[in-house]
Amino acid sequence: MNFIRNTIAVLIGLGIAGLIITLGIRAFPQWITFEAFAPFEHWQRFLFSMKDDKAFFGFLLFISGLGTTIGGVATAIIVKYAKVAYAILIGFIMLFIAMLDVIIFPYHPTFYKISIFLTFFPFSWIGGKIVEVIYERNKQKRIAEKMNKPK
Repeated sequence: MNFIRNTIAVLIGLGIAGLIITLGIRAFPQWITFEAFAPFEHWQRFLFSMKDDKAFFGFLLFISGLGTTIGGVATAIIVKYAKVAYAILIGFIMLFIAMLDVIIFPYHPTFYKISIFLTFFPFSWIGGKIVEVIYERNKQKRIAEKMNKPK
């Protein structure tokens, strides 16, 4: 049963990360060069139109980090054990997708190609640590309440 729960958690985390990245790209109307909701349907044409816009790629790194953090938090909340490890798995999968994007489409600037390695793992790790710290505090609080309970 844990396998199914963990698989669903990872899929939900990836879905949340993808949704946040999509909404982030759509946040600025001047960047929208496509009709559909998701920019990924026309990604090659979209990247070609953005190839000289360094601000877009900087924002894409930021929004990818934010999406990976929130996706890592969602995954860590759902899984029962190894919360940080599953959050980092979200970062690994997102890094793999970003590397495929950089390999397939040659329109990314060099700083973006280097920075994706510094974005996905740390931000997903932070997402997992947020949940782990919250769970540990709640556990210590429950233990303290049991210890201080009058007999």
